[in-house]
Amino acid sequence: MRANIPPEWNKFYLKDVSFVNLMTRRIFNVLIVANPYDAFMLEDDGRVDEKIFDEYMDLGLRYPPTFTQVTTTEEADKVLKTTDIDLVICMPGNADNDAFDVARAVKEASPSTPCVVLTPFSHGITKRMENEDLSMFDYVFCWLGNTNLILSIIKLIEDKMNIEHDMAEAGVQMILLVEDGIRFYSSILPNLYNYILLQAKRFSTEALNPHAAAQRKRGRPKVLLARTYEEAMELYDRYGDNALGIISDARFPKGGAKDPEAGLKLLREIRKRDEYVPLILQSAESDNRFKAEAEGFRFVDKNSKKMDIDLRRLMEEHMGFGDFVFHDPKTGKEILRIHSLKELQDNIFTIPNDSMLYHVSRNHMSRWLSARAIFPVSAFLKHVTWHKLQDVDAHRQIIFDAIVQYRRMKNIGVVAVFDRGKFDAYGHFARIGDGSLGGKGRGLAFLDNIIKRHPELNQYTGAAVCIPKTLVLCTDVFDDFMDKNNLYQVALSDASDEEILSHFLRAQLPDSLIADFFTFFDAVKAPIAIRSSSLLEDSHYQPFAGIYSTYMIPYLDDKYEMLRMLASAIKGVYASVYYRDSKAYMTATSNIIDQEKMAVILQEVVGRRYGDRFYPSFSGVLRSLNYYPIGEEKAEEGIVNLALGLGKYIVDGGQTLRVCPYHPSQVLQTSEMEMALRETQTRFYALDMTDIGGGFKVDDGFNILNLRVKEADKDGSLQYIASTFDPYDQVIRDGIYEGGRKVITFCGVLQHGVFPLPELLQMVQKLGTEEMRRPVEIEFACNLGPDKTGELNLLQIRPIVDSKQMLDEDVASIPDSRCLLRSHNSLGHGISEDVTDVVYVKTGDDFTASNNPAIACEIERLNRKFLAEGRNYVLVGPGRWGSSDPWLGIPVKWPHISAARVIVEAGLKNYRVDPSQGTHFFQNLTSFGVGYFTINTYRGDGLLRADVLDAMPAVDETAYVRHVRFERPLKIMMDGKKQEGVVLFG
Repeated sequence: MRANIPPEWNKFYLKDVSFVNLMTRRIFNVLIVANPYDAFMLEDDGRVDEKIFDEYMDLGLRYPPTFTQVTTTEEADKVLKTTDIDLVICMPGNADNDAFDVARAVKEASPSTPCVVLTPFSHGITKRMENEDLSMFDYVFCWLGNTNLILSIIKLIEDKMNIEHDMAEAGVQMILLVEDGIRFYSSILPNLYNYILLQAKRFSTEALNPHAAAQRKRGRPKVLLARTYEEAMELYDRYGDNALGIISDARFPKGGAKDPEAGLKLLREIRKRDEYVPLILQSAESDNRFKAEAEGFRFVDKNSKKMDIDLRRLMEEHMGFGDFVFHDPKTGKEILRIHSLKELQDNIFTIPNDSMLYHVSRNHMSRWLSARAIFPVSAFLKHVTWHKLQDVDAHRQIIFDAIVQYRRMKNIGVVAVFDRGKFDAYGHFARIGDGSLGGKGRGLAFLDNIIKRHPELNQYTGAAVCIPKTLVLCTDVFDDFMDKNNLYQVALSDASDEEILSHFLRAQLPDSLIADFFTFFDAVKAPIAIRSSSLLEDSHYQPFAGIYSTYMIPYLDDKYEMLRMLASAIKGVYASVYYRDSKAYMTATSNIIDQEKMAVILQEVVGRRYGDRFYPSFSGVLRSLNYYPIGEEKAEEGIVNLALGLGKYIVDGGQTLRVCPYHPSQVLQTSEMEMALRETQTRFYALDMTDIGGGFKVDDGFNILNLRVKEADKDGSLQYIASTFDPYDQVIRDGIYEGGRKVITFCGVLQHGVFPLPELLQMVQKLGTEEMRRPVEIEFACNLGPDKTGELNLLQIRPIVDSKQMLDEDVASIPDSRCLLRSHNSLGHGISEDVTDVVYVKTGDDFTASNNPAIACEIERLNRKFLAEGRNYVLVGPGRWGSSDPWLGIPVKWPHISAARVIVEAGLKNYRVDPSQGTHFFQNLTSFGVGYFTINTYRGDGLLRADVLDAMPAVDETAYVRHVRFERPLKIMMDGKKQEGVVLFG
């Protein structure tokens, strides 16, 4: 039961924050101006380079700066000519003030470069400095040999350089330190930065992988130093909305004179503007404790030996550093300690009401999230105050919803390192191991990244685009498995596939995976597909799809039985690398088997359970190039094959519905009733939920059911995707009705707008092609609910690569003199150079369509001969091939011409029929990659060298048909994008 939440907080959108562009201005080169003695002391005794490097590494920081030391103006000039200096540190010695002169010369040469003074403040130096004009220096610091002060100086100046941009970009927080005592801020800054950087190291564990963790540290709170009341107020006016806390001295200049109550006045003014921001007063005067605490400010005693610890404790309690601790407001006792965002999500509904009220009413949750750089959630919750909503349960629900949305948002587009503590129902894509994700894994990560960067994919209400929950076992897991189980010997031998599989099934996977798999089962709660993802699969440059195994296992209540099945399936996928067909394919594509490495994808199967079977509403394969465009379709508008049930049905060559996403109403297969009944899906695949894989087989489809469509009708899964044939009226009606055969037409999603599938496929195709810079093939599956909502799950993307389809020259520019045939209206794509035969219908002046049935019989006889010899041919004839009306063309069926590589429709002057574009056996053309040419020479459309054919001796000739053979193979070239086709003389 959800709490009663006002609409503005019930549905909200969190904007993601990127850490990549934070802290972009850095200090890389530091010039230290010091006399030889101080330089020696700094270098030899202090070993500043080494210590700073160690400090950076200990805190997990990158890019430690390099230091160059100079003594004279000439040396400084030389350095400035060759190096971009980002910071000048001036160290005046006792003997003279040359260091100031050198620093001035540097500042004149480069006015924007920050300069600071670093001095031990001995009596002599203090005297000398009284007479110096220090206005050119940004800060003066007291040096007591501690290198972490140099690190703090660098960080302070970097924070000043980046704060404007980083706050606007991501909402980074700021801690304002107000202190005019040089010795004091020189002592407090290193401690403050040390704590902030340790906090950054701690909260970086919220990130999903090491790269993201390194970037996340850039979101740490920044420190700004003010030395007067006016400077402090100016900084607060500019950055106060992002203030994490204020730490102020009691006595510092206000209005040009030292004011003993300046700190209290500052904190009062800030409290008037912000009732929640933590305010800390620090003073050496104990009277100020009572004044501060009377006004609700926190107090730190400067005289205390444990001042640093006191300040840390206050920052932890009030600025959100460290763990979030839920307290009992009456006793102050700790109720629960929260270490991470997921822990807060898991426990938010268990916190007692009074504790929840205490923390919510003080905005503690938002501040803790700010300190951990979880800016989208903290910025949202900052405005959901107790004043606006006085309902504890509503606050719980809002916090929970915001965390869930944030975690989902952060998971999308990122390959996380699998962590049992973080992967749950909101986990998304994770990897185990440090090797490669393999081809399919890379493709999935890429799709996920596209979805993240293009929110327009999820613009339709009730239609989500995503990838299923995925866990990848990287290639190094495969390497370890092969090595530790000594499998290479049997794998590379000539053993049968069954023998190789049995060896692999007996081998052991690492025990460390067991707990990870159990976590994944709990997060997914659905059947799991175990898919190959090898290094070579889905490669940009070679076709390697469909070579290895993909198993599916049902979801079981018995997790140990499910674990056994999963382990067997993983080993089965590993074994398939070494099956006979895989080795043969390796040889054919000039790859070496030992170079092949296998990652394995464990992926939630998209679908619903219907009794003992599981399958999605529909699956599909989308190709961004359509080499057989008909009607208004264009090649670049792509084509999709849709099928009810599991997508394996499409891959196995089952009867699918073929449609262009840009023309969803023009479906050739459903344009005529007879064709709709004959050429639509009659069977579908589903996962058998009762087959728990007693023995895994080489055939990865051993637990896949091949069912009739009427079984899906019984399951009630055909809503919106089927029509009903009415045998009495002999019509097909859109929708499901009692009685009558169900025809899979996808009418609801294609023509009636039940689900925006055409629009989503158009976007997916466009983005995939643009981002891959080449034509792509995308597999997907979709679940449609009775309420018309659905989820389009993208399963993989691969470039369309086919060596037969690589055209080496522009077909249109080939001269007619080289052509036997030319068509400007051709279907199909690719090159073929192994055909020597042409079969053509004789079309002299005595040609009449009344002979067409006889011609069909003669062609069928010739075709049988070609099939027996294993040869192919070019078929040329007048009118529409395959027409059921013999007056419009030769009434052949596909088996009668199945050996033809190119089919040509040639128009005649006295026999003009509109071209059919092969619609009578379109499915066969597309399945077998057969070319279909339309030529009308009588009106100058195309070329047919009938004179050449007639002059050749016949291999076989009847009253109506001639078969001729060329000595050298003909070259068939088809450009599917431009619809240009030629058959060239050999």
